[in-house]
Amino acid sequence: MPKVLLRKIRIGDRKYFARWWRDKELLRVTSGMLRRITDYEIDKYFSKILNDKKSLQYMIAVNRKTVGHISLDKRNGGWYETQIVIGEKSQQGKGYGTKAIKQLLEKAQKFGIKKIYLEVRQNNLGAIRAYEKCGFRKVGIKKYPKNKYLPQTVKMILWTQE
Repeated sequence: MPKVLLRKIRIGDRKYFARWWRDKELLRVTSGMLRRITDYEIDKYFSKILNDKKSLQYMIAVNRKTVGHISLDKRNGGWYETQIVIGEKSQQGKGYGTKAIKQLLEKAQKFGIKKIYLEVRQNNLGAIRAYEKCGFRKVGIKKYPKNKYLPQTVKMILWTQE
């Protein structure tokens, strides 16, 4: 069984983000944005991730091969938003995302983080199943009327015992 680990992001990981953020098929199921992303935008966003002290940012490695990224970002009202992408297409659909989410939730628990939510495209059924396996439940639809690429998402929250 392949070993899934979360590791801290390093400066050399920019190459993964550059490749994944330029993959139109991957963008279609995540942000829905299909325009070309510039080097400047990649550098700006990657620098923000690298220097963010309010969130947990990790690369997902399977048998030491980097396959994705997962984060837990602080939001308002004590809530944290999680996002994940398995950027390497050959590694999608193998359960690595579910394992990564479970590991992230263990880390969140150690930091005392209990209020976690996420948003996912309605047609991303594989991701929704993975989130449900990890304890997330659908709570509604979030609408973005001004976003032609992603007009609405399914909002899911983690039900924790308090």
